[in-house]
Amino acid sequence: MGCVGNTLEPRARAMGRLSLLFLAFLTPGAAIPVPPALRAFSKLHLSTSFTSHSAIAMKFTTHYIEQKVDHFGFNTDKTFKQRYLIADEHWRKDGGSILFYTGNEGDIIWFCNNTGFMWDVAEELKAMLVFAEHRYYGKSLPFGVNSFKDSRHLNFLTSEQALADFAELIQHLKTTIPGAKNQPVIAIGGSYGGMLAAWFRMKFPHMVVGALAASAPIWQFEDLVPCGVFMEIVTTDFRKSGPNCSECIRSSWDAINRLARTGPGLHWLSEALHLCTPLTNYQDVQRLKDWIAETWINLAMVDYPYESNFLQPLPAWPIKVVCQYFKNPDVSDAQLLQNIFQALNVYYNYSGQSRCLNISETSTRSLGSLGWSYQACTEMVMPFCTNGVDDMFEPSSWDLQEFSDGCFRQWGVRPRPSWITAMYGGKNISSHTNIIFSNGDLDPWSGGGVTKDITDTLVAITIPDGAHHLDLRANNAFDPKTVLLARSLEVKYMKQWITDFYASLRGKH
Repeated sequence: MGCVGNTLEPRARAMGRLSLLFLAFLTPGAAIPVPPALRAFSKLHLSTSFTSHSAIAMKFTTHYIEQKVDHFGFNTDKTFKQRYLIADEHWRKDGGSILFYTGNEGDIIWFCNNTGFMWDVAEELKAMLVFAEHRYYGKSLPFGVNSFKDSRHLNFLTSEQALADFAELIQHLKTTIPGAKNQPVIAIGGSYGGMLAAWFRMKFPHMVVGALAASAPIWQFEDLVPCGVFMEIVTTDFRKSGPNCSECIRSSWDAINRLARTGPGLHWLSEALHLCTPLTNYQDVQRLKDWIAETWINLAMVDYPYESNFLQPLPAWPIKVVCQYFKNPDVSDAQLLQNIFQALNVYYNYSGQSRCLNISETSTRSLGSLGWSYQACTEMVMPFCTNGVDDMFEPSSWDLQEFSDGCFRQWGVRPRPSWITAMYGGKNISSHTNIIFSNGDLDPWSGGGVTKDITDTLVAITIPDGAHHLDLRANNAFDPKTVLLARSLEVKYMKQWITDFYASLRGKH
């Protein structure tokens, strides 16, 4: 999940193409195979340009709290400064609430600017807004510039340590801000942050009265869901957007392979796709296909109903725009690749500013990508696969051993694929209460999310025509009615939690 740099290795044979989109790291020449879906998970959060501003002016203050580097051991007293933001314009000490954003893999100011929903409902809920930065991201670096030096320094980058940071911060706020002590706190997050919001309610139910977990794939682990479901949803998005769209993309991989068999074919491909660096060998072709596949995934995640800025400006409903170039499946390989170029241009060059397409840099290099790659190599082990029949991608199996070996080469650690389900319960979570799981049906991550009610208080909200945590974005004139309804339901549940909290408080007195 993160950024691609310029240092790439040949793909691992057993993993197939799906697993071999690489993250470049600080160590020259070192790279591990990371499935494109995992990379896409945090791609939004590593971009500094994509914003979804609320109509309400976002005024906040920046603060820092001293946190223990290790909450669970007693051998070290080392601390670091965790950044958090507060917006209290609409907060009321009498009957108010605290909306607590559980920060994920990126700079917390980005999340503050892109979670317009919290700003839009702050007045109605008399809420103080708190945005807590996740350790090892943004400016919350436990070892400063050495935080990503090696696995010894990264050893404290876990979801459990992050949740403990959030718990300490809430305690700190309640003891230092007059009027906050006896107020209900609601955890809110999207994507990995949504997973953290749900897990925080599960592990610290005395700290938060409930959680809104938007686009949170808490079941994208082990065999809780089929490994192919993610790419099948991506494919469905394209198939729905044009009658032959997914079929053309499925055909394109073999077309690229045929064209790339000769030197002149490589040259023609480089020219036809306007690549900044010419293709010279088999590894370049694999990298090209990986880059194209990641582009289709990213488009599925950001298939929003309005124009947006995601790395590059995008039109409204961008997949529909892309699919205009894939109307006829019965074309020559050369024509199909020219159509592919036009489609890629929608994503990478909608503004018309780029003179060539750079397959080595789909986003800017960021320390956030380093943090996420380590998490993917330890706890956040999400299996992905394709079969080329139920999806529009080349067949690729999930090979845990190959993935593990790559992680060991990079970090000296091996993943624990069963740990997240052991820690947070997998599908056995019915003993918990007051969690909203929201998912857009266009979002490929919904395949690993909770999409049906588990109990009366563990509820699922499905958003037709909704992409990746669309409900957390600011109200927009082009929002489909489905997301407006979802947001109103979310507020209804939160109001109930707040009412129940104050009723219980009065009962105690």
